[in-house]
Amino acid sequence: MTATATPLLATDEPAAVEIVNADGNGSAVLVCDHATNRVPQRLGGLGLDTTQLAAHIAWDAGAADVARRLSAQLDAPLLLSGYSRLVIDCNRPLASDESIPEQSAGVPVPGNRKLAPGDRGRRIDALYRPYHDAIARLLDTRAARPTLLLSLHSFAAVFHGTPRPWHAGVAYWRHGDLAALLRAALARDEDLTIGDNQPYAIEAGIDYTVPRHGEGRGLPSVMIEMREDEVRTSSGAAAWAARLAAAYRRIEPAALRLWQPEPGSDPSSR
Repeated sequence: MTATATPLLATDEPAAVEIVNADGNGSAVLVCDHATNRVPQRLGGLGLDTTQLAAHIAWDAGAADVARRLSAQLDAPLLLSGYSRLVIDCNRPLASDESIPEQSAGVPVPGNRKLAPGDRGRRIDALYRPYHDAIARLLDTRAARPTLLLSLHSFAAVFHGTPRPWHAGVAYWRHGDLAALLRAALARDEDLTIGDNQPYAIEAGIDYTVPRHGEGRGLPSVMIEMREDEVRTSSGAAAWAARLAAAYRRIEPAALRLWQPEPGSDPSSR
C-alpha cells in the first residue's frame, strides 16, 4: 500500500487482531480465524444486509465466545481475527479463490467483485498480515517451551438441507496424534458425536493457520469445529469451553510428549 493510499481501517475501528492473555502460562495457544462478522466502515457492508452478515458465511458464530472462556480456563494466549472472513479469510492461502470470495454458499458478495489489485492489497496489508504476524510473534516467544496450537471454529448445523450429525469435529493435517487424543477424550461423553476430520479435514491448499503456524513449526495442532447451534448462546459456549478444558487437561501430559519442534528451525523463514 502506498503512503498516500487511504487506510482501509478508520482510526476509531478495532484492530485487525485482538490478543487476549498474551502472557498466559498454559501450554496451549488458541487462535480464532473467523471470530467476528465485522466489516470495515469504508467497505459499506460489502453490499450485504444485516441478515446475510449474521449468517455463517460471514463468521463462525460462537467460536470466539468459546475461545475467550477456554483461554481463561487454560491460562492460554488467544489471538482473534478482527474482521469478517468475507473481507478476507484469515484461514485461506492468499492464492485461494476463497481468500476474498465473490460468492459464499451461493450468496453473491458485491463488494468483492472485480477488485483492483490495490484494493486486494489493502485488505492483505491491513487485516491478513497483521493477524498472522501476531501469531508468529507470539509463537516465537514460546519457541523454547512445549506448546500446542488449537484453532477454534464453528460449522453450520445444516449443509445443503441436510442436518449434520456431529456435535463437534477434530481436524488435523499430516499429523493426527493430538487430534486422536482430543477426539477420544471428548468421545468419552456418549451423548456426543465427535467427527474425525469431519465435517472438515485440513488441506494445505484450503487451510492456512494450522499448516503454517502449527505443523509448519513442528507444533502438535488441531482445528476444533463445534456445531454452531451448540455454541451460539452464552450457555452453550460456556458448556463447550468447560468440556474442552476438561478434555485438554485429561490429555495434556500425553499431548506435550508429542512436541518435537524441528531442530534448528528458523521462525523468520516461515
